[in-house]
Amino acid sequence: MLIRPEQLLQHLRGPLAGLYILHGDEPLLLLEAQDAIRQAARNQGFQIRETYTAETHFQWQTLQFANDAMSLFADKKLIELNIPSGKPGAQGGEALQQLSKNLSSDNLILISLPVRLDKTAQGSKWFQALADAGVVVHVTPIERHQLPAWLKERLAKQGQFVDDATVAFLADRVEGNLLAAHQELQKLALLHPQGELSPEQVRDAVLNVARYDVFQLSEAVLGGDAARFMRMLDGLKAEGEAPTLVAWTLTEEAHILYRVYQGQKQNQPLNQLYRDNRVWGNKQGLVSQALRRLSLPTLREAVTLTSQVDRACKGMSDQDPWHLLSRLGLLLCGVNIPSANLPV
Repeated sequence: MLIRPEQLLQHLRGPLAGLYILHGDEPLLLLEAQDAIRQAARNQGFQIRETYTAETHFQWQTLQFANDAMSLFADKKLIELNIPSGKPGAQGGEALQQLSKNLSSDNLILISLPVRLDKTAQGSKWFQALADAGVVVHVTPIERHQLPAWLKERLAKQGQFVDDATVAFLADRVEGNLLAAHQELQKLALLHPQGELSPEQVRDAVLNVARYDVFQLSEAVLGGDAARFMRMLDGLKAEGEAPTLVAWTLTEEAHILYRVYQGQKQNQPLNQLYRDNRVWGNKQGLVSQALRRLSLPTLREAVTLTSQVDRACKGMSDQDPWHLLSRLGLLLCGVNIPSANLPV
């Protein structure tokens, strides 16, 4: 059975399943889901807790022994298994399949995979066996457009409220870093009483703790959010990120957009163009949005600019790579301004 993270607390108020599988790469939400299951297990009599981590050379029979062995005090056990890589291997996969067939009413098994599992992993025999026998909770990151609502909901739980402009300011400061966001909200709870928080109270309390991920640039660029793109680019530069990875990301997007645009002009099916260019999931909507916004001359200029970016990143020209990356990103956002006016 698959449930969403927001459904987990309601689920845990009822009878517990014998097996829970958590997977996803958002540390805060994964930790909160783990804590919720642990608390529910304690409330329902699972007083013994055993933890295992499946790293290199892990003896998988240990897991079966733990499941088979009775507690010395006849207490029910919570058995936790963490698989950091998300890949148990052939031996681990077989052990997990066997475990799913031999669940004990005296044990509750919690398996955590702190990575984003791809379709291949989710379609594997071991994962399907676990999913059929237990409850799967897929923890997904909070997207940028979801962040203000998420922050408001968290503030409301601690009895505090802010207006839309203030929550937008807060979202800009904690973007991409939910752990830091959680800490900042806790700080606001300690510093101020319940009720409406003023913009000044929030600004005085909150640090700039945004953690920019170079791959999030794609979302900003394809979505045409020039302000967000420049803020992220400046953040990456300030954090000491090498321009090479940023260049690779923007170059990839420029060429994908150009190829898909040209393919559409040749009446090729859009779904086939997406498959050929490895455009999957939510990114398809962003690419379609960008193609409606951009013209063929703009895309040609962007593709031409990628070669200049490459030369600058390799030290083969005297141009500033960050300056060229600014121009490339803004072109893809749909903002075409003279290079002399761009920030260096």
